Amino acid sequence: MFDVADFLNPGDGVWWGQGSAEPEPLVNQVLDAVDRVGPVRAFSGLTWNERLSGDLPEKLTVLSYGGLGQLRSLSRQGQLQVVPCHYSALPRMFATGQLPNDLGLVQVSPPDRDGLVTLGTGVEYVADALLHTRTVIAEINQQMPRTSGGPRLPLSAFAAVIETDRSLRDAPSKPADDVDRSIARHVAGIVDDGATIQIGVGSLPSAVLEALAGHRDLGFHSGMITDGVLTLVDKGVITGACKEIDRGLVVTGAALCSTAGYARMGDEPIQFRAASYTHSPAVLSQLQSLVSINSAIEVDLLGQVGAELARGVHIGAVGGQVDFSRAASLTGSRSIIALRATVGSGERAQSTIVPALASGVVTTARVDVDAVVTEHGVAMLTGCTVAERALRLIEVAAPEHREGLERGLAEQENR
Repeated sequence: MFDVADFLNPGDGVWWGQGSAEPEPLVNQVLDAVDRVGPVRAFSGLTWNERLSGDLPEKLTVLSYGGLGQLRSLSRQGQLQVVPCHYSALPRMFATGQLPNDLGLVQVSPPDRDGLVTLGTGVEYVADALLHTRTVIAEINQQMPRTSGGPRLPLSAFAAVIETDRSLRDAPSKPADDVDRSIARHVAGIVDDGATIQIGVGSLPSAVLEALAGHRDLGFHSGMITDGVLTLVDKGVITGACKEIDRGLVVTGAALCSTAGYARMGDEPIQFRAASYTHSPAVLSQLQSLVSINSAIEVDLLGQVGAELARGVHIGAVGGQVDFSRAASLTGSRSIIALRATVGSGERAQSTIVPALASGVVTTARVDVDAVVTEHGVAMLTGCTVAERALRLIEVAAPEHREGLERGLAEQENR
């Protein structure tokens, strides 16, 4: 057994794969070694590793593109350094050394008959970062599926390996409720047959996928894939028959599924591609049928979207939202932002349609949003004036908050 400390120098930077592809045994070794090595900067994406929720080594600085999974806890504690960026910018930032690239940690599939491994369920930024990383260590997990589309690597690509036989972590799931389903029906009503879908994860995106079950010949091109997508493949809804590129293929960068979903990753027409492909403006501009469906924390009366901060805590990220929203609105079919009309309950319930973004941070610009959807309907914004946009957004706000929004709008106009 090697000591990961032998591959780290004081001041080094380390990155690792995220979500189901996080090489947790190797990450935990780094956490154990940091104080012996000296100051270390680490880049983590979405993590479900409880050891990254707090009580970190003193000499470790954690960076990320957002506060996802356990990193939300770090943000609350002031221990997370967020690098605001489009997801499409990550490959370049690894290439230039703006993100840590001294040591990379990956989880890979077992070698095939040619002795080559794949990056399994986490190709995305990992495939791009590998090209610019001094030293790479791999966890060879017997339960990581061999996937198509990404690099196939010889064992000689790694300075050291460990072998494991552990289940991939199931993506946390929360059942959709009636509000989610109501929003989802409105979203499905503005998605045409033959559209190429980009969508995120969570109870609302899951409800949207369920609501699309009556559509025909949808395509899929997104940063991540979930069980809901596989269900639509099984039903013959997602066929990719109308995609302008990668026809017949489901294109993604990562899988956030159940154990049963992960087991299917090597058997379906799914291509796992690097972030430099999935989020590339040059690639997305070829998908004229692209419909992006993204979530938000708040939307102001100009149509600006806040999807990163809530009460000063990073609970989201720029991520791929802007990459896909801009492409869908500019060269694709439609950019949709879907969110619940209120957050909280009872007397503490607050409107998510607001006169001005409470966070003060704009994730997605108003010009990149075609439609805002809540359980109260669809606000179509494309081609509307500033005043018209505000009125349409108020119409889809919660009824009990509309009068306050109208007053807020009047106050803005009188300034």
